[in-house]
Amino acid sequence: MPETRQAERRALDGPTFQDLTHGAQIEWHYHDVQQLVYPSSGVLTISVTGGSWVVPPRRAVWIPAGVAHAHLAHGRTQLRTLSFPASVDPLGAGRPAVLAVSPLLREVIIALTDGDYGAAQRANLEAVALDQLRRVDELPLYLPAPADDRVGAVAALLLADPSDGRTLAQLGAAVGASERTLSRLFRQETGMSFPQWRTQLRLHHALVLLAGGSSVTSTALACGYQNPSAFIEAFRQAFGSTPGQYRKLWVMS
Repeated sequence: MPETRQAERRALDGPTFQDLTHGAQIEWHYHDVQQLVYPSSGVLTISVTGGSWVVPPRRAVWIPAGVAHAHLAHGRTQLRTLSFPASVDPLGAGRPAVLAVSPLLREVIIALTDGDYGAAQRANLEAVALDQLRRVDELPLYLPAPADDRVGAVAALLLADPSDGRTLAQLGAAVGASERTLSRLFRQETGMSFPQWRTQLRLHHALVLLAGGSSVTSTALACGYQNPSAFIEAFRQAFGSTPGQYRKLWVMS
């Protein structure tokens, strides 16, 4: 992805729709308004300074005003966005967040990004969207990027090969740091234990592979799971559906 220092200000004055091809990038930018980013089909990597999300359909990301971000599409992706004044914060969090998208919120987003509404109709639909955003659940799908060089070196090894099954001690030997030091730094730098961070990385990679048409079995192996059953259970716990069900959803969306 491009460097955050190249982030440019981009004006937003309403709902947007973009049909992105596989591998398409939207480089680092920010807005003066709050933005809801929703891939109604395909999978989108959304990066902010310090980490990223991999976002499948039925998930959306809330990006506060002024936060630099960039996008990368996996598979053909329909990118839809809504914007709201900087003073409006239905989440009350003041930070980016991944959200579950209810059926009603999905339909409202699609209506706003597909239709040509007058000011009054648009305001009514946006009010429904805000009401839904106050009700939806935030999801723990963020993958923090560690800043410390030692933890970053371990992260780089696993990003290059998510199936790498080495223990933290073995990875530490490869980068010149002790297991104890790395364990402490992972919690300090990412807010996660090393096993939690690695699981999150593997699930992010799985979403990308599945969006590209990989089978459940080949995805499980590429993500370091010894058998598809273990992968399916980890995926279900994280996303509420099996990988097979999610693949069908991408086709239907």
